[in-house]
Amino acid sequence: MTTPLAAPAPAPTPAPAPGAPAAAAKTARPRSVKLLLAVAGLDAVLAFVAAFATPASAVFRAAGGYLVLDATSRLFLLVVGLVFLGVATYLWTRVGQTPELSERVDRLVGYSLAFVVAANLALLSNHLVATWALVELTTLAAVPLIQHRGTRVRLRASWTYFLFSSIGLALTLLGFACLARGMEASGAPEVTFFLDGLARAARQPSELWRRLGLVLIFLGLGTKLGLAPMYAWLPETYHRAPPAVTALLAAIQFNVALALVFRVVQIYRASDQGVIGPELVALGLATMAVSAVGIISTRNYTRLIAFASLNHGGVIAIGLGIGRIAAYGVVLYAVSNAFIKAILFLTAGKIEAHYGTEDVREVSGLLEDMPYSGLFFMVGTFALLGFPPFGSFLGELIVMSGLLRGGHHGVFAAFCAILTATFIATGRAIFPMIWGEPRKPVRWASQPLATIAPKLFLLACLVAMGLYLPAPVNALFRQVAAGLGAE
Repeated sequence: MTTPLAAPAPAPTPAPAPGAPAAAAKTARPRSVKLLLAVAGLDAVLAFVAAFATPASAVFRAAGGYLVLDATSRLFLLVVGLVFLGVATYLWTRVGQTPELSERVDRLVGYSLAFVVAANLALLSNHLVATWALVELTTLAAVPLIQHRGTRVRLRASWTYFLFSSIGLALTLLGFACLARGMEASGAPEVTFFLDGLARAARQPSELWRRLGLVLIFLGLGTKLGLAPMYAWLPETYHRAPPAVTALLAAIQFNVALALVFRVVQIYRASDQGVIGPELVALGLATMAVSAVGIISTRNYTRLIAFASLNHGGVIAIGLGIGRIAAYGVVLYAVSNAFIKAILFLTAGKIEAHYGTEDVREVSGLLEDMPYSGLFFMVGTFALLGFPPFGSFLGELIVMSGLLRGGHHGVFAAFCAILTATFIATGRAIFPMIWGEPRKPVRWASQPLATIAPKLFLLACLVAMGLYLPAPVNALFRQVAAGLGAE
């Protein structure tokens, strides 16, 4: 007699695998990068509309007068929007090509969005102290960005950056306190830090408190621009931070701080040129000298670009210090170098990922081994050195012309000598990287057009600024320069 087979026991309901949440998170991470790309695209479109939908001279205020949309804010919003789009595209392609980079990318995206929101609000701010606070928010967002996928050297670089930034912002705040004391001493009807109120107070005779305040403000904001003597954080931070974060610091935060410097110069140029001019020229020359020494001594191409960023800050400071005809050159040079730094730092990130080194002696034959990155690195280097036909060449030329026309012959001689040393040292290090014999087998990785389109657009802008600016763009540049005292 056969025994009937027992019915099979029902299969147990499978418990969730321990790695399921992690797998779900990995699936969600690329979506966060796509969100970043979408926000960056929308930001660039809105900045473009804000820049050119109204006349360059139009001024709009909102939020009880705390926000202002004028020529200066429109220009720098456009710069920030275009650079941010390039950074977001870089992150999207890097995460797509290297899946292991997706770990903690959602954290990177969150802090990047906070950084850019604070940067945009700082550019729109019509209140000097509110702008200062928003710049400080970009600093707080940047610290964890520098630490992304943290190593000991990144942790040290982030805290060095935070320390110097805090000192610079404290000096700036102390400068604001001196301005307030100066307004009281000069008999101003009220102490205000709204831009139009400061402009009215600046018509009062200059006195010691105001002059001291301006000295402290430029010294403090010079920390964010990497001006000597508060520059020491910049080469190390730009070198150690992830390439996308370095681009955010060099091309976005730098220009947010520069816009604040523009605001102060626009208000006090007419009444306090005797303070503004000598201080900015001295800071600029000292910074250019430090930059030249750093470029000569380094053999790391990321640090070399970082030291070149110091040189850019120095040229801008000198142009702002002399004013007049140089003002238009400063605007052109500042915008050009925002694009140059974004192109070069993002390209350097791809080169380092390919070769596994940042030593200039270990990289050769970029144009053959990495055609796209090699091309961007070559053209970016030419623009970095101020070759024609890029906007950096024209901007530098106008600043030099301003030095001669203003009778600053000693400064002009020092300017030219430092630029010559910088040119020779940069070419000696970078040109063999571009045209030397490849040291690795040629490996042309296919790249969709979308991955290089933002850098191509920034490159086209650099050429246009050196050859021909469309009338609306030129009008915007001239309106900003007029506020800086352009003739």
